[in-house]
Amino acid sequence: MTERERAVRPEDLTRLFVERANAKDAEGIALLYEQDAVMAYPPGQQTVGRDAIRKLWEAALPQLPAFEQEPPLPTLISGELALTSTPPRDGAGARAQVVRRQSDGTWLRVLDQPEFVSPG
Repeated sequence: MTERERAVRPEDLTRLFVERANAKDAEGIALLYEQDAVMAYPPGQQTVGRDAIRKLWEAALPQLPAFEQEPPLPTLISGELALTSTPPRDGAGARAQVVRRQSDGTWLRVLDQPEFVSPG
């Protein structure tokens, strides 16, 4: 098995997520997250940890249509942390992730809010 591409810039994570989702690669998606990452998905719930994130995508990907790349908004970086976001094409309101630089210089998601929706 060849080694998967890693995010060398925070913005790479969104592109890699879409590529892996369209390839139905749940394990590859999970590898974009730190071990204890938290994802606010499915809506109204939290999925905690890389293994749980992998299992969620294993169940969800077969039923989902192809994802489209969304142009990133400017990334905010402070030291080893960054905030990435995209304006979604599906009307979800916004998408935002907190990502952390790893010891090898690559980036992984720590917190993932894939959908912001108006309350009530």
